[in-house]
Amino acid sequence: MREWTTFQWAGATFAVVSEPGPEAAPALTAAERDVMALVLAGKSNAAIARHRGTSVRTVANQVASLFRKLKVGSRAELAAKVGG
Repeated sequence: MREWTTFQWAGATFAVVSEPGPEAAPALTAAERDVMALVLAGKSNAAIARHRGTSVRTVANQVASLFRKLKVGSRAELAAKVGG
C-alpha cells in the first residue's frame, strides 16, 4: 500500500511517497506459516491435517491461500521462492 507524508523545510513543502517493493512479504497468518513449514518439509495435506488436528480441507484452503499470497502455483515454486 502506498503511503505518503509531507514536511516543510526552508519555506518549501515536500512530499515523500513510499511504496513497498517486490521484496515486501505478504502478511501470513500463524496457521499459514505453520502449514508452509510443513509443506516445505515435504508433508502431504493429509499428514499436515493429522499433525495440526484439522481437516484435510482446511489444510487445502490454507495451502491455496499461501499460493495466492506468494503468487506461486505449486509446492515446488513455493520452495524455490522461499528458499526451502
